[in-house]
Amino acid sequence: MTQSSGQFKGRSETPAVPDAEHDLPRVRPATLVDLDALLALEQASFHGDRISRRQFRYLLTRGHAQTLVALDPSGSGLLGYVMLLFSRGTSLARLYSIAVSGAARGRGIGRLLVQAAEAEAARNGCADLRLEVRRDNAASLALFRVMGYREFGMIEDYYEDHMGALRLQKSLAPGPDPDLVRAPFYAQTLDFTCGPAALMMAMRAVDPDLRLDRRLELRVWREATTIFMTSGHGGCGPYGLALAAARRGYEVELLVRDKGVAFFDSVRSEDKKRVMQLVQEDMVEELEQLRVPIVHGPVNVAALEARFNAGRMPVVLISSVRIYAERFPHWVTVTGFDERFIYVHDPLVDVEEGERAVDSVNMPILRRDFERMARYGRAGLQAAVIVGSCETRESGGHV
Repeated sequence: MTQSSGQFKGRSETPAVPDAEHDLPRVRPATLVDLDALLALEQASFHGDRISRRQFRYLLTRGHAQTLVALDPSGSGLLGYVMLLFSRGTSLARLYSIAVSGAARGRGIGRLLVQAAEAEAARNGCADLRLEVRRDNAASLALFRVMGYREFGMIEDYYEDHMGALRLQKSLAPGPDPDLVRAPFYAQTLDFTCGPAALMMAMRAVDPDLRLDRRLELRVWREATTIFMTSGHGGCGPYGLALAAARRGYEVELLVRDKGVAFFDSVRSEDKKRVMQLVQEDMVEELEQLRVPIVHGPVNVAALEARFNAGRMPVVLISSVRIYAERFPHWVTVTGFDERFIYVHDPLVDVEEGERAVDSVNMPILRRDFERMARYGRAGLQAAVIVGSCETRESGGHV
């Protein structure tokens, strides 16, 4: 029973330092005791797109949400509220609504509530906070921009009066250690070249002289493709990517959970299955000739972190369903670790959704979420290609 569109509705003041004569109010989680006060504040603050009593009750009791209220130190009521929605299965939170009473404007209450929302989202394991703001709400836009939010898209005809909304986002994760981030970013240029793009970033991390361009992207795809996979063009499997790196003289280790044919259950045709099996058998033979170790067993965070700390770059297969809500195999490049997050370069930049390259750089993913997403298909395929130093440079490896 949440509203059909999770808009930012606040009439927040422009950034301001609270007056010295005013003490900052206490902020606490809202309860059903606050229902009447919340509804009165909502009615006084907005002419349209209001949250109803029924919606407030749902969000306070059963919704995957958290509402925080700023209390008037005099005990006369609420100075404002902020509402967060949490996305199940992802580390994304949404600032759904915020309101500040007219009497409290100009005292920094809006900023205080946003800071409290950020802290609450971080406590819930969220790495990013998003919201929508009316395109004509200059005061609120100024507040969020000065607090580190950036625009990443716009939605036309978003509100009841047909006004458009700007989409804003802020990362709540501290980011990987800059001294450890070695991988530059390269965006895949085709729907089926995430594997080559991710591998190229890893190779460049250990080989600063490597030139990243579309010619290399396509060359690696031709070498690493499974020929058949799901629908459309064949993607790249772990054996092919490992072989493409090994042929270029990089130190390579392949981690794969079992010995079955990668993505075997993604096609139905028996003839296609036979082709995929033959391709993988041929790749395995060449990997053995090149003395590339193939380690069979679980691909977990501990194994990846140990190899990263040893100076090598993991390229990891994930299921995209937790990021893009679509089930397809996807490759990412690991760029760092901290106590809570794994950071990755995601080669997919969804320009049609308003994404920019910066949205895919050092993406924070909770460790527990990464463990769940680092598997694909009914068989639970787990795979990672570990790229180390470049010992030799064969012709064709650099373009």
